[in-house]
Parts: sequence; C-alpha cells; structure tokens
Amino acid sequence: MRRRIWAAVLFCIAALLLPAIAAGAFSAGENPESEGALGWVGELPDAEPASVPTVKADWDIETFRILNSATGEVETIPVRDYVRGAVAAELPVSFHPEAMKAQAVASHTWALYNARLHRETPDPELDGADFAADPDNFKGYAREEDFFARYGEDAAAAWEKVTAAADNVLDQVLTYEGEPILAVYHSCSAGTTEAAENVWQASVPYLVPVDSPSDRDAPAAEGTAEFTEEEMRTALTAAFDGLILGENPALWLSPISYTDSGYVLDIKVGNQTVTGKEVRAALDLRSACFSVEYDPESGVFTVRTVGYGHGVGLSQYGAEAMAEDGFTYDEILSHYYTGAVLASLS
Repeated sequence: MRRRIWAAVLFCIAALLLPAIAAGAFSAGENPESEGALGWVGELPDAEPASVPTVKADWDIETFRILNSATGEVETIPVRDYVRGAVAAELPVSFHPEAMKAQAVASHTWALYNARLHRETPDPELDGADFAADPDNFKGYAREEDFFARYGEDAAAAWEKVTAAADNVLDQVLTYEGEPILAVYHSCSAGTTEAAENVWQASVPYLVPVDSPSDRDAPAAEGTAEFTEEEMRTALTAAFDGLILGENPALWLSPISYTDSGYVLDIKVGNQTVTGKEVRAALDLRSACFSVEYDPESGVFTVRTVGYGHGVGLSQYGAEAMAEDGFTYDEILSHYYTGAVLASLS
C-alpha cells in the first residue's frame, strides 16, 4: 500500500514538473567549468564499490532515446555510453574520482527517471525521446570521439579517469520508496541548496535545502551582469506581457521576498510581481540569488549573482569539495539527496 501511495505522489509531482523536464530544465547544463582545464595527473586510486541493496526492478533500461537539440534527431544511446558521456560533459576532468562517481549516479538516475516518465507519458516536443541533450556542444553528455578531439594528447588519460569512475557505479541508482528519484544537479549553490518547491512549485521530499558552504569558493560562485536602461527595458518587456516600468529606473526591480537559502522568491518588476526564477530567465542570469543596483549617472544596472544554476539537488562543486575532504560518493549523494537510498540494478 505504501509503495502504491508513493507512486501516486510521484505521478502528481511529475505532472507539475513535466514542462520543465521536457525543456531540459533539470540537467545541469550550466556548469561553466564543464570544459575546464585538464588538471588531473596520475593513476586512478583503487576503490571498492559501496555495498548497496540489490532491487529487482521492472524499470531496468539498456538504452536511452535522446533528442539531439542541435540536429533534431533522436539518437539511441547505450546506458553505459550515456553515463560516461554525462560525467565527461558535466565535470572538469580535474575533479576527484568520488565526485565523478556521484555525478555518474545522479546522471544515470536522472535519465532513468525521465525515461520512465516519458515512455509512459510521451511528450510531443521530445518526438519519442526520453529527454533532450546537446552532445555536439558538450551539454548533457559528450561522445567519446568528441572528448578525444577536445583534449588532444591528454585525452587518453582523462578518458580513462572519467570512464573508470562511471563504470565503477554503473549499476547503481538513487531511489526513494523503491522508485528512481528526480536526481537534479547544478554547478554551485549560494552556500545552501534550494528547495524544489521554490523553483518548480512542487515539494519533493529528497530535494530540500542542505548546507554547501564550499560552493562560495567555486570558480563561478559570483558573477556580475550589466545592462543599460534600454537593454533592461527590452529584456523585461519581452519577458512579461503588459509590463509597465514607469519613469524611474531605480524602481523597476525591487525584491520582495527571499527563500531560506537566499534566492529571490518574489520581486516587483514595474507594475507586476513575478518570481526570481522568471527574472533570472529574462536576464539570462547565472542564478536566482541576485541583487540589483542602478546608477542614475551612468544609467547602468548592475546585477550581482551568487551561485550557478537552479541550486536544487547535487552541487557539483560542493561534491568536489566533499570528495577532497575524504567523503565517498555515497556519502556525497546522501548529503545532497535527503533520504534517498542507493540501489543496484544488478
């Protein structure tokens, strides 16, 4: 009975989140260091896989159907190739193997969740695919041949590191009440990860705020974007129908409330009240944790952001910091996905 009740809850969550899932909103895809410098040198340390319960799952999948957003073609990819490619695309190759393992499990679980959802409830925009990605531009996952072309003479050692980490946990996924979780991830938070309901209007028990203080030291933890009055007016009026900004630019953007994690929840934009998430999209900001300053002399808006991405679930740079501090991939995943349990597909 408990399993059936939770399945119904998952269906309701999926119904609320379906538009964002179809649009690829839950893939990280925002990591500015995914093309990072090749900083790893040496042998991959030996590591025994964590002991996890084996489940007899009726949702074991051998291939994923991926809509290539660059070409519009649906490509069928073996699970192993996808998981390896996801780690290769989403993380700098300098990252610790334990952080790579955590990313591999998260990417595998995220893909499995989407495959189950869209095979049961197809989305016309996906054209029969499980989810969308852009391997041509290293977004979502990368092909082996493209990886070697990018890293040149250093590619063989880097690929060995990436694939060893991914293969080590290939049979493992994260579950909650026996079901694969929506294992979303992002580059770095504002110091505390965000609650799912503050981003997608649906509460998810394993996607709740957790401390991730090292995120503030990530390479892209802080960002600045500048807009002229005309640029700001154009961006905002294009995003919000019926918007009236008024004559005083200093009053165009006024945050009203913040989430417990420090992200802008509601903000007054001219004559409308919208969400911080919507302003982030309108201005193409790194994060919804932002502040706005207006200089009347220059007529320039300065928007300062903290964090990179939606802030929900696994922080990639937080995972790296934990790995460097000696935490294992299962401990990292347990920290960022509250109450989720590792399970084996074997």
